[in-house]
Amino acid sequence: MSLTVSPTLLEQAQQGTVSQNDFLACIKDSLPYAWNLIEGLAGKLHQSEASFVDNQTPPPSEQARGQLLRVLASDSMRTALESHFGVKLAFQNCHRVALFQKDQLDQESYQEFVSPRSQLLNQSPELIDC
Repeated sequence: MSLTVSPTLLEQAQQGTVSQNDFLACIKDSLPYAWNLIEGLAGKLHQSEASFVDNQTPPPSEQARGQLLRVLASDSMRTALESHFGVKLAFQNCHRVALFQKDQLDQESYQEFVSPRSQLLNQSPELIDC
């Protein structure tokens, strides 16, 4: 799963001038499942008092799973999404993405989520090939 880059955006990148908004629009258009999932979680997080929200529902298709993996595996896309939505993204397995309040990264909930222990406990035979 890759980004669908318009000729105009590609030309901008070749010239060294890509705006954050143009990059975000490319992500949104290219990876709609991942964008919508993260956007929805960000909305829930900002409307709550919780230190984080997460998704534990597997993607509906392999294409959707690929979108999520692609957006979270890319430092540039992940950073752009974190900045745009004002969150810190954390990821386990092939679908468990969590969004944390940026000002609460020293909290126990974030430290626990990104720990090796939590990663191991979040494994199951059903997720071997995800």
